[in-house]
Amino acid sequence: MKFTELSIKGAYLIELEEHKDGRGSFARQFCRREMAKYSIDFDIKQCNISKNTRAGTLRGLHYQKEPYPEIKMVSCIKGSCFDVIVDVIKDSQTYLKWLSFELSENNNRMLYIPSGVAHGFQTLEDNTTLFYQLSEFFMPDYYTGLRWNDPKISIKWPACKNRTINERDRNYELL
Repeated sequence: MKFTELSIKGAYLIELEEHKDGRGSFARQFCRREMAKYSIDFDIKQCNISKNTRAGTLRGLHYQKEPYPEIKMVSCIKGSCFDVIVDVIKDSQTYLKWLSFELSENNNRMLYIPSGVAHGFQTLEDNTTLFYQLSEFFMPDYYTGLRWNDPKISIKWPACKNRTINERDRNYELL
C-alpha cells in the first residue's frame, strides 16, 4: 500500500499494490500495521456498498457531526467515479478547500477521509459500485451535508447531461 498525504489534514490517497499472476490479481485493501506507520488508527465499525446504475449519479457531500464523526475509507470496486472531499472544520487552515480524484476498479486507488471532511462523488459510467469502510455507526440525527453546487465551495464537477441527485442532496442549505 502506498500512502500519499493530501493537503487536507489527515486525508490520504492510498494506492493498492496489485500482484498479478496467471489466476488474476491480489491486493491488500486494509492493513492496520501499514496504516500505523502514518499514525492512522482506524477502527472499522460498519461497511457499506453504494451501487449506482447510471453515469452521472451524484451523491453527497455527506458527513456525520459530533459526537459521532466518522472516518471513511472509500474505494471504487466497479466502474469509475469523480470522488470529492471537502474540509468542513471551521478553524482549519483548509476550511472549505476541496480535492478530487478519479477512483475506478482499474486504478487501485482509495481515499482515507478523516472526520470533519465531507465526501461525495459523481459516477463516470453506468453500474459503478463504491465500497465504504466506516469508523462510526450511521447516526441519522447527526448525518448532514453540504450542497453539491454551493458557490462558496465551487467544485468543478464533470459535465453531465442527465445528472441524478436525490432530493436531500439537491436541497442542503447553501453556506
